[in-house]
Amino acid sequence: MFVSGFTIVRNAVLYDYPIQEAIRSVLPLCDEFIVAVGRSDDDTLGLIRGLSDPKIKIVETEWDMNLREGGRVLAVETDKALAAVSTQADWAFYIQADEVLHESCHAAVKACMQQHLNNKNVQGLLFDYTHFYGSYDFVGDSRRWYRREVRVVRPGIGIASYRDAQGFRLDGKPLKVKHSRALIFHYGWVKPPEKQQAKQQNFHKMWHSDEWVKRNVKQVVAFDYSEIDSLAPFRGTHPRVMEKRIREKNWSFDFNPSRKRFGVKAWILWYFEKLTGIRPGEYKNYKLI
Repeated sequence: MFVSGFTIVRNAVLYDYPIQEAIRSVLPLCDEFIVAVGRSDDDTLGLIRGLSDPKIKIVETEWDMNLREGGRVLAVETDKALAAVSTQADWAFYIQADEVLHESCHAAVKACMQQHLNNKNVQGLLFDYTHFYGSYDFVGDSRRWYRREVRVVRPGIGIASYRDAQGFRLDGKPLKVKHSRALIFHYGWVKPPEKQQAKQQNFHKMWHSDEWVKRNVKQVVAFDYSEIDSLAPFRGTHPRVMEKRIREKNWSFDFNPSRKRFGVKAWILWYFEKLTGIRPGEYKNYKLI
């Protein structure tokens, strides 16, 4: 079984993406790892080269920032990385620049890939998500956070990144997937407030015009993490590759988890999900088989 990893990245230093940790978290499962590095305003290329692993292959790209509708540029860049994986790859593991796979899940992912290796009806593998917010001590627990997404796909059959690269599709249809029972930690909302604000101002430009960003994204120095609907304390352990970054955290964020900013309908749906594990009306860009 040959496994390729792939990702895209641009301006990782400027906006404090844990891209090295993301790559290192899945590298033990991969025979090669493709990193599509967009031309950046910082030394992102040097950051990736600094990993110094023979499995890593760098593809230098140019992001077309005119592809703003729906974050299309992210999907285009993801497709470039996927197209660069080896033709002998049986599976391709996609990890985004702010996502980290917990090492406790390596065995489960490998076993799942092996189990479904020859079942061509399985087009991808589904992963559970934990979304951190504000600090490494709190996770989002409202309906605004997606619970699962496809991160392993079968290459060479025409699968392409969908919309803003959150997931994948084949011939415009959701992939038929198996649940990997593995967990990915999403750290996109955990960084110094100044870095987070700069990221927000830049990131929205992948969806909207400069004028829209000026009108709708606060032009302030630091991001206000307090404006969130609901959080819960994190009770587990972080991936080992994140330990150094967590130790070096240099900002504070405190939150009262009992405080909820919900309307009546949101309260009902929140309680129902906590009691049953079911999320009514949940968007699913996949078909679980």
